[in-house]
Amino acid sequence: MLAKLKLLAKDTVIYGSSTIVARSLNYLLVPLYANRLSTFDNGIQTLVYANIAIANVLFSYGLETSYLKSASDTLHRSGDAKGYFSTAFFSLLVTSTLFAAVMVLFSADIAALIGFTAREGEFINYAAAILWIDTLLVIPFAELRLKRKALQFAAARIIGVVAVVVSALVLLISFDAGLPGAFFANIIGSLVSLAVVLPLLRELRPFFSFSYLREMLRIGLPYVPTGIAGLLIHLIDRNLLIRISPSDIGRIYGKGFMASDIVGIYGRVAAFGIILQLVIQVFRFAWQPFFLQHSNDPDAKRMFRYVLSISTLVTMFAALAATFFVPDLVMHHYGGSFYILPPKYWIGLSVLPWIFLSYVFDMVSTNLSSGILVTGNTRYLPVVTFAGAAVTALGCWLLIPLGGMDGAAYAIVAGTVVMCLVMAYYSLKVFPNRYDWTKLLLLLVAGIVAVLLQEQFALRLEGVWSVLSRIVLLFAYAGAAMLLFREECVLLKRKLSRKKSA
Repeated sequence: MLAKLKLLAKDTVIYGSSTIVARSLNYLLVPLYANRLSTFDNGIQTLVYANIAIANVLFSYGLETSYLKSASDTLHRSGDAKGYFSTAFFSLLVTSTLFAAVMVLFSADIAALIGFTAREGEFINYAAAILWIDTLLVIPFAELRLKRKALQFAAARIIGVVAVVVSALVLLISFDAGLPGAFFANIIGSLVSLAVVLPLLRELRPFFSFSYLREMLRIGLPYVPTGIAGLLIHLIDRNLLIRISPSDIGRIYGKGFMASDIVGIYGRVAAFGIILQLVIQVFRFAWQPFFLQHSNDPDAKRMFRYVLSISTLVTMFAALAATFFVPDLVMHHYGGSFYILPPKYWIGLSVLPWIFLSYVFDMVSTNLSSGILVTGNTRYLPVVTFAGAAVTALGCWLLIPLGGMDGAAYAIVAGTVVMCLVMAYYSLKVFPNRYDWTKLLLLLVAGIVAVLLQEQFALRLEGVWSVLSRIVLLFAYAGAAMLLFREECVLLKRKLSRKKSA
């Protein structure tokens, strides 16, 4: 089992490296936008990009996954899947062109639908261009994964992100292009990624098969509602926060703010969730193939139990560390002239612990999905995601008028908790396992106590003593958690000692 866990750790690094680099580079834009754009403009961009993420699912309608499945099966049979490549690419080319054209024609109406005024329709046009280019990248990227050209895949993603960052720096700082410049930077980055994968289009043939398309749609379309529901859990908050009334804004935050300002502040602060999001995303890359390969092993259930405990411990520790120190990093005045987020954003920092906590439950759900997937009962996954999305939407609707940004953060935690519970119910129903729920609950309670203690220390201590108190709390929590999961820690200790002796 030690060798298998070592393989999981190795795969996590390999599969996640390009994602970490790309997302980290992209995150450099957050302080740039926060400092160069108004909170109002940040709100527009935050909301547009949240809806771009949802629209991406509709634009690609599951063809990425279905192409991988159909082309892989065909390669095993005949060794030639170019017919599927051409059919999938031309299908997305036609439909994405139509969808983008509709967005441009009805940009003012779409802007009003998502909570903007008609004059913000200009930014819907930019979104249409981004979605069109990104959709053309879907099948070439899938082809790289199919042929296991990991370096090319990583290079195309990273080069595209670098192009976005460089373009944004030039357009916003040198040319003071404002919000349009931010969107143009993304368009440039997408075009650069398309240029990198352009050689793959030599695989295209003047060929289109409706039977191939029907086969891929049969596989891919069921992923669409599930994908949208999964995104809504972490994106519906922006779409409902933009609808907060002026009277509620005035009561909670005082005068001088509009709904778009609140969305901009919330979006930039919530973006720090990338710290935990990356941990989960990298883990997910390796976890799915790992448990599918080892689900029939004699010690599979014990191994799954250990992985859940260790991964939750690591995520909870990371969430605590981020809760303790991210606000200091945000409010530090670098060189006496630069903040990661300017002071006008600091009213949103109270949402951070809740955003980080939501990702802890995401990690648990990611682990528990193994039971559903290894048994093939994927029909339960839409129920899980829709339950989480429904609770998040209801929570936002009820809590945003009461607490503004904090209400949205509470709703996200509620949604991820419900998703976690529903996932546990169905997963254990089809794949029973004795997870250490009591220990995991104690781990969560200990984390909450640590946060409460840190808040009390912050009221009484200043400067270096405040920092030291948080470091002591963090290490005390880590020590208590390691004692709680000493069996798993002994396993890791043996692994490390064997590695040293080798």
